[in-house]
Amino acid sequence: SKKITSKMSAPDKKFFADMTYGILASQSCLLTKISHVLREEQKKIYTVDRLSDHLKGGIDSNAQTAYLNYVRKMAPTEPVIHIDDSDVVKPEGYHFEALGTVRDGSRSTKDKNVYSKGYHVTEACVLTDSKHPVSIYSKIHSSDEKGFVSANNITFEAMERGAKLFKKATFVMDRGYDDNKIFQKMWDLDQDFVIRLTQKRKLFFHGRWTAATRLCNERKGKVKMKLFYKGKDHEAYLSHVKVQLTAAKKNVYLVLVYGITEHPMMLVTNKAIKNKEDVIAVAKLYFSRWRIEEYFRAKKQIFDFENFRVRSLKSINALNFHITIAMAFLAHMTRKVETNELLKSIL
Repeated sequence: SKKITSKMSAPDKKFFADMTYGILASQSCLLTKISHVLREEQKKIYTVDRLSDHLKGGIDSNAQTAYLNYVRKMAPTEPVIHIDDSDVVKPEGYHFEALGTVRDGSRSTKDKNVYSKGYHVTEACVLTDSKHPVSIYSKIHSSDEKGFVSANNITFEAMERGAKLFKKATFVMDRGYDDNKIFQKMWDLDQDFVIRLTQKRKLFFHGRWTAATRLCNERKGKVKMKLFYKGKDHEAYLSHVKVQLTAAKKNVYLVLVYGITEHPMMLVTNKAIKNKEDVIAVAKLYFSRWRIEEYFRAKKQIFDFENFRVRSLKSINALNFHITIAMAFLAHMTRKVETNELLKSIL
């Protein structure tokens, strides 16, 4: 906490320490539970009010800068950054600010989408030198809030933060980010990317525009790769071809992954591919996406993220920032656990 609050007042320093400890000790983001584990001499309601009043101030810019500098030291020089969207569902919520409608991931199936009241969450996680995901951007937002522009603008903010923090990184994204504006932004920021394509994508190949699915059907995977994916061991077969996107007339590589899903996975990257090791490396970058999915799951299951009670978006995002700090602390501890027996037993 001291590393993040060095430029803050004494009451603010105490608040940050209380929130980080309280979230970890109670394994909850509920202010009542956090207040309970703090065990202050005054009545619990006064502690809840104190924490709530601090959250109303939003995210302190100095604390955020200090946090990002702290995370940068945990990551390699040119790291992998995963960007993904999730949601928080508040089906019984009536007094939350700008509460919108989101797809309920826990109740939706492949055949049917279920929608509930809630918020969207855009997250960018960098993989530390121990391959642990740590958030560098996390924003809870709604299309119903005042001044909302677009979901792409939120994604651009995440990209810009990653590019500014690390100068050069590889951004990994799923099919929902197969968008010409996203590709163009990546080139504008001079960043590397690995993005999965949708079935509708067309690519420029041998002087004409060709459906990406057709390129899949015309090829077979020649490079073999063993993979542990969704709890099972797999043998994937990879192929690649140089193509161009509609976003700009720049060469990229289409990496095709056969044998994992019903239809071949289509990944596009601007990273150089000179041999089969490079092809395997690109595929592994995409499959490391499960780490950000686990990050979301941990946030919701360990810290009861969807059960927050603060109502303004400013307070909600401030609370989210403190959960982010608590999770970064755990990531930092896991880097040391191999050389510290006491720490290993505590964790």
